[in-house]
Amino acid sequence: MIQDTTQAVWTAQELIDIEDKYGAHNYHPLPVVLAKGEGVHVWDVDGKKYYDFLSAYSAVNQGHCHPKILKALYEQGQQLTLTSRAFHNNILGLYEKYITEYFGYDKVLPMNTGVEGGETAVKLCRKWAYEVKGVPMNQAKIIFVTGNFWGRTLAAISSSTDPSSTKGFGPYMPGYVLIPYNDLEALEAALQDPNVAGFMVEPIQGEAGVVVPDEGYLKTAFELCQKNNVLFIADEVQTGIARTGKLIACEHEGFLPDILILGKALSGGVFPVSAVLARDEIMLTIKPGEHGSTFGGNPLACAVAMAALEVVKDEKLSDNAERLGQIFRARMNEMIGKTDLATLVRGKGLLNAVVINDTEDSDTAWNICLALRDNGLLAKPTHGNIIRFAPPLVMTEEQLHDCCDIIEKTILNFEV
Repeated sequence: MIQDTTQAVWTAQELIDIEDKYGAHNYHPLPVVLAKGEGVHVWDVDGKKYYDFLSAYSAVNQGHCHPKILKALYEQGQQLTLTSRAFHNNILGLYEKYITEYFGYDKVLPMNTGVEGGETAVKLCRKWAYEVKGVPMNQAKIIFVTGNFWGRTLAAISSSTDPSSTKGFGPYMPGYVLIPYNDLEALEAALQDPNVAGFMVEPIQGEAGVVVPDEGYLKTAFELCQKNNVLFIADEVQTGIARTGKLIACEHEGFLPDILILGKALSGGVFPVSAVLARDEIMLTIKPGEHGSTFGGNPLACAVAMAALEVVKDEKLSDNAERLGQIFRARMNEMIGKTDLATLVRGKGLLNAVVINDTEDSDTAWNICLALRDNGLLAKPTHGNIIRFAPPLVMTEEQLHDCCDIIEKTILNFEV
């Protein structure tokens, strides 16, 4: 007999206990059990309403359950969901044309998750190194930066400097070079190695605490890569799709990366969709049988992604993120002037963080997030003492001020 799992049967604590008993303990969620989402709001199983200030790590830029995206999901779901790439389908080519023209590239390789996008970019960069640049076989190197985060597969953690990601999972993938983030001298030195094929970087480091590099760092890094015949790979899984006030964060410095990795909000949080975009010289080094995915490029994902990207354009979400981000940082800086508890706000668009005046191993930021939850706003710490604030980009100015009031009230009244 199938057990009744309707939400009316279970309390929040019972649902948390069930997760704890039957699920792997690889996450530490804030103790709130959500049951509904719409726009910038979510509701828990008891019906309490919250502002969502995490947006599923920027996957829900278009807001929860956007009707246009859900319509695409439902209509395509009634027709055809999956064929695998063993056959053509009537949606994939249309999606490929749409997304390449949307972002200005020749080709796209569709995948499902952000980390798969990162893995695809690494493979593509290595193949290009051997077939185009002429690097000796199995000698290609890719430069990464400290503090990076692009997932938790073995390939991803091999580039990580976070012990919680790496400890107990070795041996690690060879061919990676790590240099400091936001350090052009270190990059220039690393690029002297003729076997370097690529430089993979987040334009803003999200998981590290919304770390924004110096102005001009990304553009100069891109130019150094061009000078040394090295591919600039932008991991825009979190910063892309209008989050930082531009369609992709690299636009802030006026260039298009050689390889662009997208995910998260590419589907508006409705379905796992990721994509790697590049010009023909790079993408066509991959031949049939050398890379793929059963679900990559499935009709359902393609229909959803096109709808999600249309929402970004039609609702001018980049412009809204840029405008509201400036208001948010101004409000947070006013608050910081009134307390010693918060010391810094940083970010671009609606990807921001407030640094709490405490150590990484302190629970102060966690407890502040519990207090924010009690006051009707959901956010989550990263790296112990940093609170990331990233609401859906459909937020209005009135809603943003309401949220700033909640954050200010919570922090100013918080007792350590």
